[in-house]
Amino acid sequence: MAGRRCASGAVLSVVLLLAGLVGCGGRTAPDTAAADVQRVLDRRAAAVLDRDEAAFRATGTAAGAGTGLANLRDVPLAGWSYRLAGLSRTGDRATARAELSYRIDGYDTAPVKVDRQLGLTRTGGTWRVTSDRPAGKGGDQLWDEGAVTAVRGAHSLVLGVGQSGERLRSFASLADRAVPAVSDAWGTDWSRHVVVLVPKSLEGMAGLLGAPASGYRGIAAVTTGEAGGSAKAPADRIIVNPDAYGVLGDLGKQVVLTHETTHVATRAHTTAATPLWLSEGYADWVGYRGSGRTPGQVAPELERAVAAGQVPSALPDDRDFGFTADAGALARAYEGGWMACRLIADRWGEARLNDFYRAVGDHGQRAGAVEGALRDVLHTTPEEFTRLWQSYLREQLG
Repeated sequence: MAGRRCASGAVLSVVLLLAGLVGCGGRTAPDTAAADVQRVLDRRAAAVLDRDEAAFRATGTAAGAGTGLANLRDVPLAGWSYRLAGLSRTGDRATARAELSYRIDGYDTAPVKVDRQLGLTRTGGTWRVTSDRPAGKGGDQLWDEGAVTAVRGAHSLVLGVGQSGERLRSFASLADRAVPAVSDAWGTDWSRHVVVLVPKSLEGMAGLLGAPASGYRGIAAVTTGEAGGSAKAPADRIIVNPDAYGVLGDLGKQVVLTHETTHVATRAHTTAATPLWLSEGYADWVGYRGSGRTPGQVAPELERAVAAGQVPSALPDDRDFGFTADAGALARAYEGGWMACRLIADRWGEARLNDFYRAVGDHGQRAGAVEGALRDVLHTTPEEFTRLWQSYLREQLG
């Protein structure tokens, strides 16, 4: 026969009801793997929040389920969930890409969202997790690097891996002094608490940032967060390089934590419009405020340049702040930004410095932001401000 008709009546009904058989239209039963994997991830998330080790282990294989929950045990979580974004499957093995959303209790006003890649295998008709790691070039979460220890301060939460409780408490003490110092300088229109992450080493810091360790070798700490973040943005993280931080003196350690805490406080008003000389210079200005340190003590590289007759012709450019730049040039960029903010505070007052910072960031785009704030807040021009800054460098450092 040239063609074949479908069976009719009772025979057709039986064909349509039997799952997995091909009907007249060539249709097969839907693959439920994605839905099955999402259910496994939902159970895994619930086990994390409930701290239910048996339930957590039930979602993974012996190799894939063992350490994750133990590493998280000390982290105060208010939320943890996965959203399956993609699934690649070959037989009883699969690779899932999922968005992990989590919140740290009392600190994150909105979920932190990160991409994860999970390996899975199916045995006895059930999918189980064999691995859970950052997706693509994404950075680690602290618990990917080992068991997390948490220390709470009055204004801080310090989370560390491979660190003693005593050392983590020292970070909490520094952060607890930094928060009121920043509020005294900037104001209280921010969360007034910080989350500090202390990995085991420089390599651990680089892992959290998803970047090569070489770029952060001399950097004591960085702050991550959403520029221009609103009240719905998750809390920033201050990430410490324990190798570089450990060689600082007591004042240096406090200045670094206060500097990074300033970035947390000013985040909502720090946007693409804000040049790095202003954001970094202001953070250093708050860090050294009230320290009694002279300009020469804070800006030794710039002092040497000015003494040699090499007064900068312009305020530091964003490119001057690259962590891979020459160490002396990088130091001069930070020092130049600090001196610019110090000039504004000395000549126009601290309140006007804060107004200037907000006006620049609130402009929204780089073009015209500094020029407009100089005009509207300080009643000057970029050319005149640069001349005043150069004169200030000669006066304070010459």
